[in-house]
Amino acid sequence: MKVTVHIWDLPLRLFHWLLVVSIAAAYITAKLGGELIDWHGRIGIFILGLLIFRIVWGFLGSTHARFVSFFPTIPRLVAYLKGRWQGVGHNPLGALSVFALLGVLAIQVGTGLFANDDIAYEGPLFGFIDKSLSDQLTGWHNTAFNFLLGLVVLHVIAIVFYRWAKKTNLVVPMLTGKKQVPKVLAETVISTRPSGVGALRLILSLIISCSVVWGVSGGISTLYPVDRYQQTAQATPGF
Repeated sequence: MKVTVHIWDLPLRLFHWLLVVSIAAAYITAKLGGELIDWHGRIGIFILGLLIFRIVWGFLGSTHARFVSFFPTIPRLVAYLKGRWQGVGHNPLGALSVFALLGVLAIQVGTGLFANDDIAYEGPLFGFIDKSLSDQLTGWHNTAFNFLLGLVVLHVIAIVFYRWAKKTNLVVPMLTGKKQVPKVLAETVISTRPSGVGALRLILSLIISCSVVWGVSGGISTLYPVDRYQQTAQATPGF
């Protein structure tokens, strides 16, 4: 017998769908180029904000949003491969996908902050490194994007496989936050109803992510101008 339980909190679901839209927009603007390359940069910074939020929320969020609840340890992976794993959140293989996606996104947005297109676009932190290093990071940025697309394709394939082979819909729970699970597992689910503490954690997560976005969008340059940094670099022997 299965019952419906609340698994995914609203902040996590918003992160997921905003990330989907943002990655699609980043891909389109990168391919079209031209004047849209500036929007590609803005979208990249927005994705950075989403990424920082997800990392913080992985420690402060509700039970099943926290990394510790689904971290793919060896015992969990072995149990899953042997068909013995039981859980209501991400399964161990799905967890590997989550961490791979977050890792590639970190490389993607991190290198993008220093990238350039040799025409008109320069990342917001381009001025803090030399051109040769920026060119190298630009190459990594392009390569990371290919890995990201590969992970997205695998994610879609997994959704289709679970829908048709295992008769499990993975999309609806990420829309509603609710999932049907065996009654015996439902009893282990800890309530994640909003509370004052939950609201404070959400606010703290948003403050941290917005602060990072502000910093890379111009805050760092305001506090520590690029021209001052370059003068310091030139005056420092062996820099």
